[in-house]
Amino acid sequence: MNTPDTHSPVLEVQSRRRPLAWLVAIALVVLAIDLGSKMWALAELADREPVRLLGGALYLSFARNTGAAFSLGSGYTLVLTLISVTVVGVIIRFASKLRSLPWGVSLGLILGGATGNLVDRFFRDPGFLRGAVIDFFSLFDPYGQVWPIFNVADMALVTGVALAVLLELTGRRIDGTRAVKERKTAGPGTRDKAEQA
Repeated sequence: MNTPDTHSPVLEVQSRRRPLAWLVAIALVVLAIDLGSKMWALAELADREPVRLLGGALYLSFARNTGAAFSLGSGYTLVLTLISVTVVGVIIRFASKLRSLPWGVSLGLILGGATGNLVDRFFRDPGFLRGAVIDFFSLFDPYGQVWPIFNVADMALVTGVALAVLLELTGRRIDGTRAVKERKTAGPGTRDKAEQA
């Protein structure tokens, strides 16, 4: 019985394309939903009182944020913008090494979220690289007193980073391998090795 050649060029191309396709697709979907929801919020929420939903568990409350996700680091808009540009650049650079579908999902969420907020930084007031991000979700309070007001991009970023941390903790690597600790048998020293995930 013939076994598939795991080193064939066709399988190698497939192992590259699938995770990369997921990364691109998720990033584009997140970006589209984020930009669309911000346009809606700007048109429908900017000049009205917060909208109470789910018995007060969620409010739609328009805000402009000069900080990072969940309004962290307000006042450092330019620095945060440059960090976001760096993150996007790093993800694009590492995309060529991507062989892991879970990492494709994680990086797609991060890329889509970072790009969504970067669009605001580039094109919204008060100016290029210093634009305020539009936020409109507020939990348990209409004005972000319980939890900072956030948007779709923030949710994608936090979810993507949390997934990346989980993948690291479980030994999954971006190239599709998995770090496995060798059991100590004889002799000093234990070495990490990688097996195909």
